[in-house]
Amino acid sequence: MSDHSTMQSIARLVPEGSRVLDLGCGDGALLELLTRERGCSGYGIEIADANVLACVRRGVNVIQLNLDEGLAMFADNSFDVVLQIDTLQHLRNAEVMLQETARVGRSAVVAFPNFAHWPNRLSILRGRMPVTSRLPYQWYDTPNIRVGTFKDFEVLARRNKLRILDAFGLDEGREVRTWPNLLASTAVFRFEHD
Repeated sequence: MSDHSTMQSIARLVPEGSRVLDLGCGDGALLELLTRERGCSGYGIEIADANVLACVRRGVNVIQLNLDEGLAMFADNSFDVVLQIDTLQHLRNAEVMLQETARVGRSAVVAFPNFAHWPNRLSILRGRMPVTSRLPYQWYDTPNIRVGTFKDFEVLARRNKLRILDAFGLDEGREVRTWPNLLASTAVFRFEHD
């Protein structure tokens, strides 16, 4: 999710001066933007060597860690905001990591490809798995180990006693607040634990 307008939409959900933990931070571009434009501080968590190196080159604090091992190193409410941007769909323990996100952060922002976006539905109706700009892989070589929808996350949040503070979709950098389950390629949720 390196599109600048998409990053700006996510960044707006993070209060100025927040202490941030970015899970699966990639090359650190979002954390760098939050530091530069919103006066935030914090850490990125990343596993890929090339991304860790890119973070270091950007001056982003990064910890190399496999998220499937959890966040036991962080105390409850260690961060103002925990970000999980395009991370949830790659995790084996997605629900546990969602609980951990709520534990270590006072609030959290999660974004992931919305499988219920209408072009994906059309592909399924034609009998094929979707290949789109948000889901650019063939079914047999995707790094995504799960797919979910905007509506699915609402159910998961309720089940885990997460209070949704804001929810919308993104499509080609635009916020989608009307029928996001159908019209948005990305689902975005800001939440806190009850």
